[in-house]
Amino acid sequence: MSANNGPDGMEPEGVIESNWNEIVDSSDDMNLSESLLRGIYAYGLEKPSAIQQRAILPCIKGYHVIAQAQSGAGKMATFAILILQQIELDLKATQALLLAPTQELAQQIQKVVMALGDYMGASCHACIGGTNMPPHIIVGTPGHVFDMLNGRYLSPKYIKMFVMDEADKMLSRGFKDQIYDIFQKLNSNTQVVLLSAAMPSDVLEVTKKFMRDLIRILVTKEELTLEGKNKTKQNTLTLQPTQAFPMPLFSYLREISFPQAKGKMGD
Repeated sequence: MSANNGPDGMEPEGVIESNWNEIVDSSDDMNLSESLLRGIYAYGLEKPSAIQQRAILPCIKGYHVIAQAQSGAGKMATFAILILQQIELDLKATQALLLAPTQELAQQIQKVVMALGDYMGASCHACIGGTNMPPHIIVGTPGHVFDMLNGRYLSPKYIKMFVMDEADKMLSRGFKDQIYDIFQKLNSNTQVVLLSAAMPSDVLEVTKKFMRDLIRILVTKEELTLEGKNKTKQNTLTLQPTQAFPMPLFSYLREISFPQAKGKMGD
């Protein structure tokens, strides 16, 4: 435990100190399923973002992970990929819970998960209405998710992943008690992944109570700025009048339908 009551490598209102240094700069080297990779490339994610290069691997290895990054880092795709890689498609039960601070963000996350899992047959439900069959993945605000658990509409029996997006915003909006109540209903071996732009004391308290031997990942503003510049360069393709499309790009465009090429992943 460090000074100011923060866990090792984390101080209240500060930035976390990374303790995971392995970087995987290609989705092909992340040991992802072929159907998931197909969805990733069809969505236009040709190169993983800085946070995806760092966070996906420890997440799919089952570690508790806390990642600090600003908006635009690609966090949404990060946890969508880690969840889709780990669910058992043949098991018709909810295996992952994903919390978001607003219903609008929950719906956006659902769309991203469904797009990336388009070739897998995975099911994802946003908690804004009823559902007949238990989906593989549930996304919602803490209040909606807790009501489903408390009313026994949702069984925690097979839930093995619990992801909190924008944890700092959720805890600052008065969801703390509901989040703690959700934790109490989950299995003790449930993997926890927490993503946050800031590290207020409430977020650090969650890590101390519910996350052991966690991996800490920090993506700096400077890395995001550099990444944005590199993407601009990568997305610029200049062809001479007699020059043909590069064959890898031509093959990629030929294999996907344009409605599936949904563009850059939102955060």
